[in-house]
Amino acid sequence: MPIAIAVTSSDLVLPPPGGPVPAAAVLQPPHAQPLETAVTQAGILLDQCGHLVVLYPDSLPAPYVQRLHAVRSLLESDRVALLPMRLPPLAVAVLARQLRQLSVSDLTPGILASAARLLAHYIHAGAEVATVSRLDRGVEVGLGGHLASYLPGARFAVLVNPAPQLIRIKDAEPPGGPGFATRLTVARGKPGRSEDWVTGTLAPHWRVQGIQEIQPLPADSRRWWGTPRAVEFAAAIPDPSVLYQLVASVRREECRWCGLELIGDRCGFCSAPVTRDGGGRHALDPPVRAAAPAGR
Repeated sequence: MPIAIAVTSSDLVLPPPGGPVPAAAVLQPPHAQPLETAVTQAGILLDQCGHLVVLYPDSLPAPYVQRLHAVRSLLESDRVALLPMRLPPLAVAVLARQLRQLSVSDLTPGILASAARLLAHYIHAGAEVATVSRLDRGVEVGLGGHLASYLPGARFAVLVNPAPQLIRIKDAEPPGGPGFATRLTVARGKPGRSEDWVTGTLAPHWRVQGIQEIQPLPADSRRWWGTPRAVEFAAAIPDPSVLYQLVASVRREECRWCGLELIGDRCGFCSAPVTRDGGGRHALDPPVRAAAPAGR
């Protein structure tokens, strides 16, 4: 059975770009589901798939994060990975789809979970917005940007990953894009908008191999970008064989706390850092966990 991939909203479950891909589970917020039901749902996923990898934006409201930690604690399981990602919602959905594609491969649970941070670096994510006056994450907005937001017809391109960049569309060339083959996923806050900068200008500039339009815009995107008038985009590697080669080419380590294989510098399941010669903490010290606040 494939490793279970879960997200925190149904609009983060994207259709596959081609070929069958395992579905993602959707973990409900506290107001929509009793804690007992949430624990039962997660327990069933563990029984069916062995391990559960949960992706969510790091902007997820605190009560929702508390619920995720409570579920993992009540299950008393070290087979649940909670992975907050510093990405906008659509990019989190694209990353979750990549992990779904890889979940049917022979990658072990620890490798798959820690691959999320690696693959996130290869996602070029941003949005076209009409205002940056309420944008408070991803990129720094100066006084000029705030003032320009009040000009009639103002439009901005905001790139937040892999490096932040803010430009006024009419004043500058499109931002630099990926130097490898990608497919562009686009979600519009206002269906039928006449603006076509993302698909008509950015996509050819980045030489994407295809465009997939998603409706609707993820619900949390309006809060993330500070406006409902956003065209959110994420360019990412669509080919699962390329994703697999990318992950498989990275040096593997063994987590000396939980014993799982991993790549990178931190275990996705227990959060223990990889310690090498001369590294800070002792490898056998327990990982430092941020205590989840009490609550349901």
